[in-house]
Amino acid sequence: MTQSDRDEAHAFDFLEEDAFDAQDYGLEDYLTLGIFWLLALDVFLQFFTRYVLGNSIAWTEEMARYLLVMVGFMGGTMAVRKGSHIAVEFFYRYMPPWMARTASTLVDLVNIVFLAAMVWITFKLAGLTTALMTSVDIPKSYLYYIVMLGFGLMLARAVQVAIRHWRSGTSELLGSQ
Repeated sequence: MTQSDRDEAHAFDFLEEDAFDAQDYGLEDYLTLGIFWLLALDVFLQFFTRYVLGNSIAWTEEMARYLLVMVGFMGGTMAVRKGSHIAVEFFYRYMPPWMARTASTLVDLVNIVFLAAMVWITFKLAGLTTALMTSVDIPKSYLYYIVMLGFGLMLARAVQVAIRHWRSGTSELLGSQ
């Protein structure tokens, strides 16, 4: 077998490594994907009406903005589940294992308290908001409730992650300790 034959035989190995398994994804992944496709459709509609038809639809720009906010908050839930939010891992490498685990647990608890506070604050803010969106007659409070949903899902995932960290005695922050 020549080198060319071996290269050809392994040319599509990357497809096997990344085989789709629905169990690797959570509800928030599918919600985010759906909202993202709505955003893509909205932006395409805006592009098409503005540059092809020469007269853009007014509500597409505002909807794109709000859909992008939704994607951001739903995507935040995915990051909480995977433990891929930005963190300072440098200090954990130089701490004794017991101190690193204590700090990691404290980070989990602060994360839960922060997300719970954000759920409460966005709930109160949505209740106080009476304005309508600029280009469509939809209450702006709906957007705040969706942000609250994003924070609520992040909170639920943060509790799951904290329980998993506590049971396993490790965390993504601890690395190989």
